Amino acid sequence: MTEVRDAVGTSVPVQADPDHDRRDGRDGQDGEARVRELLGRMTIEEKVAQLVGFWEKGDGEAVAPLQGEFGDSTKLEDFSRHGLGHLTRPYGTRPVDVAARAAWLWKFQSDLVTGTRLGIPAIVHEECLTGLSAWKAATFPTPLAWGAAFDPELVTEMAAAIGASMRELGIHQGLAPVLDVIRDPRWGRVDECIAEDPYLVGTLGTSYVRGLQSRGVHATLKHFVGYSASRAGRNFGPVHAGPREIADVLLLPFEMAILDGDARSVMHSYAEIDGVPVAADPTLLTGVLRDRWGFDGTVVADYFGVAFLNLLHRIAGDHAEAAVQALTAGVDVELPTGDAYLTLAETVRAGRLDEALVDRAVLRVLRQKQELGLLDATFTDEPTRAVDLDSPEHRAIARRLAEESIVLVANRDLLPLPAGRRVAVIGPNADRPGALFGCYSFLNHVLVQHPDVETGIEVPTVLDAMRTEFGADLVSWAPGCDVDSADRSGFDQAVATAAAAEVAVLVVGDHAGLFGRGTVGEGCDRDDLELPGVQRDLVEAVLATGTPVVLVLLTGRPYAVDWALERCAAVIQAFFPGEEGAGAITGVLSGRVNPSGRLPVSLPRSAGAQPYSYLHPTLGEGSEVTNLPTTPAAPFGHGLSYTTFEYSGLTVPATVPTDGSLPVTVTVTNTGAVAGDEVVQLYGRDVVASVTRPVAQLLGYRRVRLEPGRSVTVQFTVPTTRLAFSDRTLTRVVEPGDVELWVGTSARRDAQASTTLVGDTVPVTNTSARWTTSEIG
Repeated sequence: MTEVRDAVGTSVPVQADPDHDRRDGRDGQDGEARVRELLGRMTIEEKVAQLVGFWEKGDGEAVAPLQGEFGDSTKLEDFSRHGLGHLTRPYGTRPVDVAARAAWLWKFQSDLVTGTRLGIPAIVHEECLTGLSAWKAATFPTPLAWGAAFDPELVTEMAAAIGASMRELGIHQGLAPVLDVIRDPRWGRVDECIAEDPYLVGTLGTSYVRGLQSRGVHATLKHFVGYSASRAGRNFGPVHAGPREIADVLLLPFEMAILDGDARSVMHSYAEIDGVPVAADPTLLTGVLRDRWGFDGTVVADYFGVAFLNLLHRIAGDHAEAAVQALTAGVDVELPTGDAYLTLAETVRAGRLDEALVDRAVLRVLRQKQELGLLDATFTDEPTRAVDLDSPEHRAIARRLAEESIVLVANRDLLPLPAGRRVAVIGPNADRPGALFGCYSFLNHVLVQHPDVETGIEVPTVLDAMRTEFGADLVSWAPGCDVDSADRSGFDQAVATAAAAEVAVLVVGDHAGLFGRGTVGEGCDRDDLELPGVQRDLVEAVLATGTPVVLVLLTGRPYAVDWALERCAAVIQAFFPGEEGAGAITGVLSGRVNPSGRLPVSLPRSAGAQPYSYLHPTLGEGSEVTNLPTTPAAPFGHGLSYTTFEYSGLTVPATVPTDGSLPVTVTVTNTGAVAGDEVVQLYGRDVVASVTRPVAQLLGYRRVRLEPGRSVTVQFTVPTTRLAFSDRTLTRVVEPGDVELWVGTSARRDAQASTTLVGDTVPVTNTSARWTTSEIG
């Protein structure tokens, strides 16, 4: 056994099989004996076969970075002759008929059972961030919309529906959720993330894990860790986050999902942190994950991530050396295929790798297969032939989540629009189905490369929904421009259409895509935060007509739109709201839906102020010592409603022990004329600490629905560990001292109070409470 320093400075042991000594009885002694007996019968080729995936990715369908650099000549039957660990995306690589594909999959799994010496089926994995990424499957709102909804229970319900569809198709593992905390909105993968606050990411991400795994599908936490903190928001860019930021911000959601959600798989990030790629870092993959948190699931590679240690990071001379580094660090399975790990057998024979490290990973894979029931599966039954992947249940969940996620950012008494108004609908995202979906939706991830194939699900556009909501005879339309083009030839028509209407609804924003094929998405980073193309010029041209403008932002990241907040009659932010999103947007415009979304990420004023987070210390917001303030155009947690809410009676005890819980009670009243949802947000500030602390920190939240004139009392129980941080020795602790508390937003205090934590400084452990609970009285 050796000692190494982990990512937050703690000395941790690394051993050949750290899972074995602390197995919690998940499979029982008989189950553990069974997997070890299987291991004992395996040849080295059979062991390595369990550590790799196989992907029939085809040609010209780039859905992973540098995909074209990797060959695909081996046939599946030859590749899997010794068995197979994972089968990569059999439903999600190209549009396939799911019933026919299920029949093929059952036959393949049956052949593994009957045609290989040990008869072990493969784990089937798919992408499932916004729903199962397969043709004709429901597509839910993107994770930024989950963050805007502040509704963990609904996220659990969504994930359970996704998991049920996956399990019915013989899929065992989903590559979601993404737990990267947003650090820079210029980064293209912001649309896959939940929020800039780690607690909101952790609660919603863990809720997704619980929902998916409740249906027998293992969740995969992505991307462990640091991926979102790349320099200047560049995908794959180096990360220079300090150990305190890693511990207190970036690791927190993963810790919650593992310790509270029992997530069964983790995917390493592509990132390097201070020069060390995560895929080769035992301090993170073994020291933090397993030795500190007790994680006993599998660690899988992000696609081609092991080979990238050679090809991109240049810390390995070839794929064989890369495989040794990754396996030793704690990567159990190479995905999507075995470009590097297939060298392991020869490396072991040559004496360059201890076979015990191969055995360690194989045992983890076998335990996972046992949990999934695969070691007893025969696949002699028939797969389901009639699978409705976009059922009324799916659409009802998608509709509720979309409606809760729409954020009314600004409103100068224009909304809701009364019936009978002549409305001009303008903009490149008004009549484009893809505008409603993120980059990991099947439509934008795969189907865009198959233009002759129908969408397969019903996707009303915003224009369609406007005609339904307000009447086709009252709605006129002009596109104006494309999303990311310099062409202004459509401006004149757009201006004329707006001038002839009583209200102009401009629908602008992003096109999600991959590797430069979009304005947001994986590999689609930005060097500014202006609306792409000439969309701002289009808005300016319509504003010049004098017709009141409602700006609808259909985006996957926040843009610098402070100018629009000052000049437009209303601004709505919709983060890729999914297949039912258009109806949610028009419902807000008409008043059928009372908006209740809250910003999960600050709306910036400029790209020059990035990276920015509301979780900044005092000097992070700008002052007289600099001429460049970082104040956002709209703060984290902001969102308007068509009714008004008032807070009263915020009560907290004068003192709370550092190892205890803080009870907080507040009454919220709907003082307006219509029913509405309020997201009660509780914030805190550690006034004086041994290291600098944020000026605001979300401690808890609760969504409540109130009829006009009604009140409820929300009772929060906040564990003091919500105020924990890494001290000067990089030990996570709760320190005594004064704490300011308020309800409102990160920047607005609707009611405030204070308390004092008393007692000794208390270290945080795995058994410490991490969740703020709430009750309605």
